Amino acid sequence: MSLTIHARDLKRYYGSNRAVDGIDLEIPSGRIVGLIGPNGAGKTTALKAILGLTGFDGQLEVLGRKPDKDRDELMEDVCFIADVAVLPRWARVWQVIEMTERLHPRFSRERCMHYLKNTKVKQNTKVKALSKGMVVQLHLALVMAIDAKLLVLDEPTLGLDILFRKRFYSNLLNEYFDEERTILITTHQVEEVEHILTDLLFIKDGKLVLNATMDAVHERYREVMVKPDHVEEARAMNPIHERVLFGRHIFLFDGGDIARLKEIGELHRPSVADLFVALMGEEYENGESTEEAA
Repeated sequence: MSLTIHARDLKRYYGSNRAVDGIDLEIPSGRIVGLIGPNGAGKTTALKAILGLTGFDGQLEVLGRKPDKDRDELMEDVCFIADVAVLPRWARVWQVIEMTERLHPRFSRERCMHYLKNTKVKQNTKVKALSKGMVVQLHLALVMAIDAKLLVLDEPTLGLDILFRKRFYSNLLNEYFDEERTILITTHQVEEVEHILTDLLFIKDGKLVLNATMDAVHERYREVMVKPDHVEEARAMNPIHERVLFGRHIFLFDGGDIARLKEIGELHRPSVADLFVALMGEEYENGESTEEAA
């Protein structure tokens, strides 16, 4: 099995703040991984370590290289899109394309032009004259035209309308992703990416609360909308979370007897957002939305 990311006891402390606190992680190639956590949970620090932008303790290899020592070589195989696509606002689109072609040995102008063909991004337009959605489209075209093995997306569609967001992920899947590439995503719009994820990571206070494939998550966790006369029975079965929606009690179970759960209510697969709230604790239920927490 080829590993894209391998970490053992990965740590990054800022004084008494344990931004990343002893993470063990193995991500094979050909996976789409969602890294979800509240603000300040350690997501950004973990991404910076993976990209060679910050120091760390413990073991970390990305594509077989050490990010803190082999960053120049590593960046030939890694692409990154942040929540604010940082492209030179003074430059015209054709100049940005030429600049990328000079800087990256694995960039394909032909592939970039193919991606831009289905957008409204024009070659002679300055970046500062493009809408935010068009800037993201340009950035995505530049990135997808690079033959990289790891793509890191940090809130890539933040602030875009739903049409741009859906088109972004559709292009990513249909035009870019394959079994040789790995995509690591952090996003507020959890509901929009959960159907494409193969693996799920929840991080809280620098530690991984959940590290599992989506298949394992679907097998392990079960949500039951319980009939009114079975509420106390459900509580006695040790659920990990309970919420009320339109007067109906909904319980989340880690495992449990499927046959018995079906007897007391309607069995459902929990959404990633609901699972996040359940596993993160009460502080994310009162006054803080899942999108804000993710």
